[in-house]
Parts: sequence; structure tokens; C-alpha cells
Amino acid sequence: MSGDLAGLYQQVILDHSREKHGFGLQPDADASSHQVNPTCGDELTLQLHVSDGVISSVTWEGAGCSISMASASLLTDLAPGLSLGDARQRIALFRELMHSRGAGIDDDDELLGDAIVLEGVSKYVARVKCAMLAWVALEADLAQLDA
Repeated sequence: MSGDLAGLYQQVILDHSREKHGFGLQPDADASSHQVNPTCGDELTLQLHVSDGVISSVTWEGAGCSISMASASLLTDLAPGLSLGDARQRIALFRELMHSRGAGIDDDDELLGDAIVLEGVSKYVARVKCAMLAWVALEADLAQLDA
């Protein structure tokens, strides 16, 4: 990754950590999950709103590092309009990206939308849990809907 591209990615992460998209819990969520990263103290509650098997919105509140907050913000931009199956696919793809150790993923990276900017985080094993926190919460919300 070139220095200019890395700088752009860092700026997107900082922008999303400051301007948190989807921030603020709403009543009548279809599923809700509270997740904590004990390694660094990040925590968030993520709510899922679904209509006819399609995610209508994702809302959240939390506190933590810029990576975890940006990841939650980016997720709330990506998820609306996805079927529950497509959301599971995106979680699996994001997890693959986070386990790539900076190598990225070959196919389907456009399916992650702007969340692809978190690719650089995968180089830092200690930060992967920060980036995954909101995605794990979404996965838990989807499991609630299956129950």
C-alpha cells in the first residue's frame, strides 16, 4: 500500500471515529448485543432493525479507540439494505480480511464498501479485536434472530 493510500485510509478511520454514523440507540430493535474487548476496554451496544428479512438500520453506542469506533460507524453504512444472509457473508469476508495480516483479500473486497479501509489494521494483531468488535456484535444480533 502506497504512503498516500495509507494516509487516505487513516483519514477515513479518523473521520468515522469523530463523526460516528449510526450512533445513538433507538427503541424497538429486533436484536441487540453488548460486546466488550477486554484487551483494551472498548465496548459497544449494537442494535439491529430488520424488515422483511432485510436490515433496515444498525444503531450503536459505545466508547473505545478510534479503530473500534470507526469500524462500527463503517458497518452502519454498509449493513442497511442487506439480507440477513448477505450480512453474514460480509461478516465472514471482514473476518477474512482481519486475518490476512495485511495481505488483503483477493476477491469481493468491494462487498465491504468503505470498511475495506480497515485492511491495514490486520497487520497489528492486537488491534484486530478492536476492528472486529462491531462485527461480532452484528453476528450476535443475527444469532438472536435465528433463535
